[in-house]
Order: sequence, then structure tokens, then C-alpha cells
Amino acid sequence: MVTKECDNDSKLKILPGQFVLEAARRAIEALEASLNRSVLADWLEVLKKSKGRLVLSGIGKSGLVAQKISATFASTGCPSFFLHPVDALHGDLGMVTEDDIALLLSNSGESEEILRILPGLMREGIPIACITSNPKSRLAQAAKWVFSYELPNGEGCPLNFAPMASTTMQVIWGDLLAAERMVSSDFTIDSFAKNHPGGSLGVKLIKTKDLMHSDFPQVSPDNNLIQILAAMTAGKLGMTTVVKSEKIAGVISDGDIRRALERAESIGQNPLELRASQIMTSEPTVIDSDIQAIEAAKIMETKKITFLVINDKFKPIGVLHIHDLLAARVI
Repeated sequence: MVTKECDNDSKLKILPGQFVLEAARRAIEALEASLNRSVLADWLEVLKKSKGRLVLSGIGKSGLVAQKISATFASTGCPSFFLHPVDALHGDLGMVTEDDIALLLSNSGESEEILRILPGLMREGIPIACITSNPKSRLAQAAKWVFSYELPNGEGCPLNFAPMASTTMQVIWGDLLAAERMVSSDFTIDSFAKNHPGGSLGVKLIKTKDLMHSDFPQVSPDNNLIQILAAMTAGKLGMTTVVKSEKIAGVISDGDIRRALERAESIGQNPLELRASQIMTSEPTVIDSDIQAIEAAKIMETKKITFLVINDKFKPIGVLHIHDLLAARVI
């Protein structure tokens, strides 16, 4: 606990964490005031034209931040990987190709391990950018683009020794660069979904067209009960669509058939004479293929149904079953 003298001579207790917050806040304010948009734009242009990958490297805490930044770029459409500087000195530098771009992290800009991989990168003609608090460091001097930050209140560490505000600023620089790159490359929510097929993020972004059955059962309105049952058995969805002139006329489920048989029995009609037009549920619920699967799940829940017909320009192109949503962990 730290104490601070007040005007009334009383002592106000200040939590150490407040110094961390103040150090980070002041550093962010300084970055906002000094951000060089032209340097950023030039780096983005080179990255956009690059046919290779973004190579991140750093040692210690900066190395951990570099791994996070690399993961962010990779998940947002920019091929990227983390290169440990020590491993690079023992052969892994061969992973870097002449088409790649390097982004190196060092708070001091004088980390020996990072400085030792510079000659190898420079011999290959690899464009180098760096994130550092020391724009006059040897790393900054070797880099074409310097993304620097200041620490007006130091690290915020009680000992002013452990990396705290500096790693915060490195993370912010990484996110800033990744965000700018996403916009400049027209990265969309659909692109994000492709890079996150698993986990809660991917599930929330799955479209119905990604889960629907494009090979779905179909019958015509005049097909008889035997033909309907054959189509449903082959389709293995417990239903069939009824299509007329390439447009959806209705759907037939197991429940529709049971109800039709009960009606036929009540009026003495031969069930084998039943036609699809007499059995089907007309005007079924249809949705667009670009609707998110989670929205389709809500529709099924609200209407208490187990499948939806997917339409494209008034033509059926697929069927989405509740089992597909369960399998994809949407519900």
C-alpha cells in the first residue's frame, strides 16, 4: 500500500494498481498525440502488396506479446507466425522467405537476441518494422518503420522495473496495426467466420448455407403417398419439399402424413390415393441462405418446427434441419 500526503495533512491510501492504470493511461494519451499516420499508411501499403507472411519476433515479455499479435493477424486474414529469436539463431531463420515482412518487438530496442537476427533478415532483404519505446535504439535504426510509444509515468510497477505499461502499449500497437490492416484489406465478418470454424466465435457467424442440405428430397404436388414415402426415406430428413414449376409449393413432414391418414380414415378414403397436394403444409417457413444459423435456430424455436427451407430468388436450394444446428453446436 502506498500513501500520499493530502492538503489537510491526512494520508490517502493509494492502491499500487492505480499507478499501473495511470501509467497506461498517460502512455496511451501520448501515443494518440504522436501517432504518425504516414508511417502507418506506408507500412500498410507494403503489407497489402506482400505475397508472404508477417513474421513476429520478440524475447521475454515482448515475445509473449508478439505471439498474441501474430495470432490476431492470422485470425483476421493476414498469414502470420511467431519466430523465437533464439531458435532463429539456430536454424529457424530458414522459415523466413524473401516475400515475408518482419515486425520485431523490444521495449528498449537493444535486446541482444533480437539484434542478432537483424543481419540475417537484412541479407534476405526482409522489410523490417519494429515496436519499441526507444526510436534511437539500434533496432529502430535498422527498421524501415518504427512504431514507437512513450512511457511518461514509467511502467507503473511499484519497483518501476517489471514490464507493465510497456507491454500494454505493445499490445495496443499490435491491435492498432491489425485493425488498420483489416479495413485496408476489406476483411469482412464472413472472412472472420472462415478463420474461426470452431468455438463460440465461429458458431455465432455460421450461415445457413454452410449447414444446409443442398441435395434435399423433392416431390411434385400430384405424387402419391408411395412416392412421397420413397422420397422421404431416401432424403433421411423426415420430410420432403413439394415443388411446382421450380418454386416451393409446400412441405410434407411425418406429422403431415399422420394427420392426412387420420382424415382419410374418417371419410373412408383409400390412403394410397392421397396426393402430395392433399397432404402438404402449404406456405412453409422459408429463409434466405445468408441468414446466420443462430437466427435460423431462433425461428425454429419460435415456430416449434424442426426444419426450414432455404430459398434463393424464390427457388428452393436447400433444407436446414435442427439436427444440423445441434451437430454444429449452434444450439
